[in-house]
Amino acid sequence: MTTDIAGYTYDTNPATSPVSVDDLNLLLATLLWTDDDAAALARAGVALESQIDRVLDVWYGYVGSNPHLVASFNGADGQPSGDYLAAVRSRFGQWIRDLCNRPWDQTWLNYQHEIARRHTDTMGDTDRIESDQTHIPLRYLIAFIWPITATIRPFLANAGTDEADIDAMHTAWFKAVTLTVTLWSQPYDPTRW
Repeated sequence: MTTDIAGYTYDTNPATSPVSVDDLNLLLATLLWTDDDAAALARAGVALESQIDRVLDVWYGYVGSNPHLVASFNGADGQPSGDYLAAVRSRFGQWIRDLCNRPWDQTWLNYQHEIARRHTDTMGDTDRIESDQTHIPLRYLIAFIWPITATIRPFLANAGTDEADIDAMHTAWFKAVTLTVTLWSQPYDPTRW
C-alpha cells in the first residue's frame, strides 16, 4: 500500500516507537479487542473507502467551526493556514485507511509515534509551516475521540449492512480510535505513560 501523500512516511519512518508490540497487546486486552472487532474494522474500512472525502468534510467542518480546534492549524500570523489544513487532510484520510487496513505491527506503531510527535514537538515541521502553536493540547486530542466516533456512524450505515453489523463496525471503530489516541498521548508524558 503505497501513496504519494506529502509528508506520509509510513514505510520510511526512521524512528522506532517506544511502544512495543507487547505494550500494544496489553492495550488491546484493556480495550477488550477481539478477532470479531478486527473483522468489523476491516469491514468498516471497505464501507468508508468511497466516503473518505465526505467524512473529512464533516470533521473539517467541525474543527473549522471551533476556534480553539482550528488554532492547531495556525500559521505564524496566528490565522489558520489553508496549505497546512490541506496537507494534513490528505494524511488524515490515509490515517482512516491505515487504521482499518494495515496490520497493527511494529511498523504501524512506529508511524503512530510519528503522528504523535507531529502533535507535539515537531508540529508544523512536516509541512514546513511556521506555526504560532507549539502543540495540540492533550485535552483536545482526548476529547476529539467522541466526535470522530459519533460522526462516523452515518457513513458506516451508508454501507447498507444490517443494524447489528453497523453496531459492530462502530464499536470496533471506537476502540481503534481510542487506541490510536492513547498511543498519540505517549510523547506528552513519556516517563509516566
